[in-house]
Amino acid sequence: MILITGGNGQLGTEVCHLLDENNVSYIATDSKRLNITNKASVDELVGKLKPKYIIHCAAYTAVDQAEDEGKLQNEKVNIEGTRNIANAAKSVGATLIYISTDYVFDGTKKNGEYSIEDATNPINEYGHAKLFGELAVREILKDFYIIRTSWVFGQFGHNFVFTMKKLAKTHKRLTIVDDQFGRPTWTRTLAEFIYFVIDNNTDFGVYHLSNDDSCSWYEFAKEILKDEENLEIVPVTSAEFPQKAKRPQFSIMDLSKVKELGFTIPSWKDALNSMLGR
Repeated sequence: MILITGGNGQLGTEVCHLLDENNVSYIATDSKRLNITNKASVDELVGKLKPKYIIHCAAYTAVDQAEDEGKLQNEKVNIEGTRNIANAAKSVGATLIYISTDYVFDGTKKNGEYSIEDATNPINEYGHAKLFGELAVREILKDFYIIRTSWVFGQFGHNFVFTMKKLAKTHKRLTIVDDQFGRPTWTRTLAEFIYFVIDNNTDFGVYHLSNDDSCSWYEFAKEILKDEENLEIVPVTSAEFPQKAKRPQFSIMDLSKVKELGFTIPSWKDALNSMLGR
C-alpha cells in the first residue's frame, strides 16, 4: 500500500490519477487529514496504515513568502514535517519518496548542467528548507528516493502555465524574465517517474527529473501563449523584475541518471502541448 502526503496538491493529485489508472492501492492525505508538522499525528497514521511506500508530496511552496511572513511555516513544513515523515517511515520499514527542487543549487554554474554530485548552495529560504529536508531523509533512512525537480506545471493547482493564460486575458503586454534558465516539468512526467521507480524497484538514491530540453521563463511563456493574437511578450532582466526571493539564474539539471534507467523523458514543449491538448 502507498501513502501519499499532499494528495490534493498539483503533484499529489496527478500521482493519485496515475495510480488509479494502474489500479494501484493508495491512501492520499491532505493537511486537514494529516498535519505533517505534528509528529504524534504522523506516527499514529503511519503506524496504523503501515504503508510500503510513502510519496511525500506535501510541501510549503510559496517561495517569496518564505523569505519573511512564511519563513516559519516554510521551515515547519519542509524541514520538521519531512523529518516527521522520515522517522515514521523508518518505524514501519517504508520506503520514502521525497520531492525536492533545483533551488538547492545557487545557479552560478556556467560549464554544463547540475549533476547529482554537484555541491548544493541554496540562495533562498525555500531552497534552504528543501535541502534540510533532503538531509533529514539521508540521515534517518537507508531506503529512500530523493527526486529533484524544477519549474513544475500541470493540470491541477496553480502554476506558471495557468498564470500566463490568465494574464493573457486581461493584458495586451506581458514582461517575462529572460535571464533565468531551467527545465520545465509536467506533473504527469514526474508522477510517471515516481511510479516507475516503485514498479521497477529502482536503486535508492538521488535523481534529477524534469522534462527534456531547457529554456528561459520568457521562452516558456512564448510557447505557452503562442496561440494568443495581439499579445506582446517582452523579455526583461531579473533586475527589472525584482522578487523577494532570489532565483537561481541557471538551474538546468542533468537528466542522464534517469535516462540510463530506460525511462523516456518527453521534451518540455511536447509535455506542454500534451497538457494543453494541442
